[in-house]
Amino acid sequence: MIYTEEDMNFWEDLYVSGDVTWDLGGTTPIFKEISKNIIPGKICIIGCGKGHDAVMFAKKNFEVTAIDFAPSAISCLDKIAADAKVNIDAINSNIFNLSNDYYNQFNYVIEQTCFCAINPNMRNNYEQLVSNLLVKGGLLIGLWFPLDKDISEGGPPWATSINEVKSLFSTRWEIEREEFSSLSIKPRKDREKLIIFRKV
Repeated sequence: MIYTEEDMNFWEDLYVSGDVTWDLGGTTPIFKEISKNIIPGKICIIGCGKGHDAVMFAKKNFEVTAIDFAPSAISCLDKIAADAKVNIDAINSNIFNLSNDYYNQFNYVIEQTCFCAINPNMRNNYEQLVSNLLVKGGLLIGLWFPLDKDISEGGPPWATSINEVKSLFSTRWEIEREEFSSLSIKPRKDREKLIIFRKV
């Protein structure tokens, strides 16, 4: 049976086969640097994958909630969190099925390869979800990727454009920071852009 990215089995099959090209095998350098310059608080990582960044933030006294569609990703996160002796609220779920108990709870939401993984027709839902999760003044810290594809090429990963992202996050957000980071890993140089949005 052929699954789409809107089905859990699509992602689970990729983890089981090892075809997880988005996984860096460790902490994202940009997020590691950012973690030094923001006050620890409640942080939600959507599409957390194997959880390297979740564990890094937990080690720095952030209260971490991490969500992924694939059971194998959450199993890996549980293991590395246990090895690191940190507590993480790890949730195996479609992000759009997240309980509204999590609404207005977070100081930060982390985005990396989640936006490009969902079908483009769900991007308005994504913006609404992130707004729901964050407290007023909370930050969406995003590495927006891939910038070098056209939407006609299909996905995932689906093409992402800076103009689309800025348009989507225009009405209840302001840009806190925007740059092509020197800390982007080599395969993603100039293909991802750090944009941090503040919920107003």
